[in-house]
Amino acid sequence: MMCARLLKQEQGKSPGWWYRVSERLFEGMRGVYATNLAWVLRHPRSMLALTLTTMVFSVYLYVIVPKGFFPQQDTGRLSGNIQASQDISFQAMRQKLTEVVEIIKSDPAVDTVMGFSGGGGSTTNTGRMYIELKPLGERHLSSDEVIARLRSKLSGLPGSPTYLQAIQDLRIGGRASSAQYQYTLQSVDLAELSIWAPRVEQKLRTLPEIVDVNSDQQDKGSQSLVAFDRGTASRLGLSPQLIDDTLYDAFGQRQVSIMYTPLNQYHVVMEVAPPFWQNPSTLHDVYVRSSTGAQVPLSAVARYEPAATLLSVNHQGQFPGITLSFNMAPGVSLSEAVQVIEKSMREIGLPGNIRGSFQGTAKAFQASLENQPLLILAALVTVYIVLGILYESYIHPLTILSTIPSAGVGALLALLLFKTELSMIALIGIILLIGIVKKNAIMMIDFALDAERKEAKPPEEAIYEACLMRFRPIMMTTMAALLGALPLAIGMGVGSELRRPLGIAIVGGLLVSQLLTLYTTPIIYLYLDRLRLRFRFSTETKFERQVRLPD
Repeated sequence: MMCARLLKQEQGKSPGWWYRVSERLFEGMRGVYATNLAWVLRHPRSMLALTLTTMVFSVYLYVIVPKGFFPQQDTGRLSGNIQASQDISFQAMRQKLTEVVEIIKSDPAVDTVMGFSGGGGSTTNTGRMYIELKPLGERHLSSDEVIARLRSKLSGLPGSPTYLQAIQDLRIGGRASSAQYQYTLQSVDLAELSIWAPRVEQKLRTLPEIVDVNSDQQDKGSQSLVAFDRGTASRLGLSPQLIDDTLYDAFGQRQVSIMYTPLNQYHVVMEVAPPFWQNPSTLHDVYVRSSTGAQVPLSAVARYEPAATLLSVNHQGQFPGITLSFNMAPGVSLSEAVQVIEKSMREIGLPGNIRGSFQGTAKAFQASLENQPLLILAALVTVYIVLGILYESYIHPLTILSTIPSAGVGALLALLLFKTELSMIALIGIILLIGIVKKNAIMMIDFALDAERKEAKPPEEAIYEACLMRFRPIMMTTMAALLGALPLAIGMGVGSELRRPLGIAIVGGLLVSQLLTLYTTPIIYLYLDRLRLRFRFSTETKFERQVRLPD
């Protein structure tokens, strides 16, 4: 369109050498195409069988191709989560976090590391990190390869399992976890849920398709129960409230005063010195002042009972839930991981009152798989309606839609060849192909119908002439789309993994569909045109029989 508007024809000047060479090459291609097309029109059944085979093959490829949600990107940023022992103190956790940060910082691919423990509703035995990698040209490794190398280094640090994942530009689901994908168990019975969650976690750890399996179950914390003898305490002048106040003064956060200065004010919080609240044995050193003023050791009226406790109880909706997080092993698609997890849940035999479901990105992926066929069907129905209005026909839009399976075959074969998942990005490429590929048939059929209606040419002659006349614009538009998608398919920059499936799907679909539709579309057109004529003839005959009056 821009050339038609901007370029002016130069009078008296012969075309240059590039024009002559390219024109000679194009005329040779069109001559070969004309010869092959004439042979195809003499053997229509073979091309019809090829078209039907392509349709069946496209469905088969859609079933077997590995499916994913969004491609795994290398953005140069990682996030990490440390899950230490549930009875660890804050000081010990801080030391573990420092050791993990130093190991990660020593990796040659890492630029900066920032870590913190607790906070944001997290328990004291967890820590989070944000890692910035060096530019891709300096580290020469993908983020997944860096994670694999760090995983082997951190595995030698006892008591602080660390889980790393690459930060993605597109993340569906706002649930924060130690891995990229989540599977949640829910039940109204917290006790039974606490029993079955470790069993499910252990089962998932045996699956080779997933790695970094971890749980947010926090039920192994330690507590010390103080049970005092009320009778003995009463004889010594100690009330339950007095004992409670003494323990809170020692280990709680009681504000006792406010110090005012000319520029600020300071809240004074009373507690024992930090060395005395690091261990439950400190309770033996606690004294309670009785009503008579005497100092009575707490151990004289109380005994100490260690017990396990829940650090946190997570909920999803209104019910308790325990979330198991996981990452995929290298070379494994999300669809494969989902299938093996669902199979494992059937094998383990969960009770009826415990329900397992994928959450976050994995849940959105399952929803996308359910909607993909409907999305493709809706696109085809829309195209059929528009083309039916354009050609005022129920039959000829089917000719144009018959070109789409060849595009699907090319796109899916390209994805399989380059070991790329059928993700949402690749699906967008396939939907784009529906618009790109069908214009080949539109240009052919539009010309053929015009020749039949205005020049009264037979269908065979009309479609043959249409194919040769439209060969140049078909090749021009196809090459423009092909060369436009090629940089997406071979791009290597930061985050290119998100765009690459789009380019691969378009390039593969165009290469295969261009080869097939130039020959299959004329055959489909002729068969459907015969069907249209036969249907119209039978309809007119039936109408004549209905309106025939008796003598």
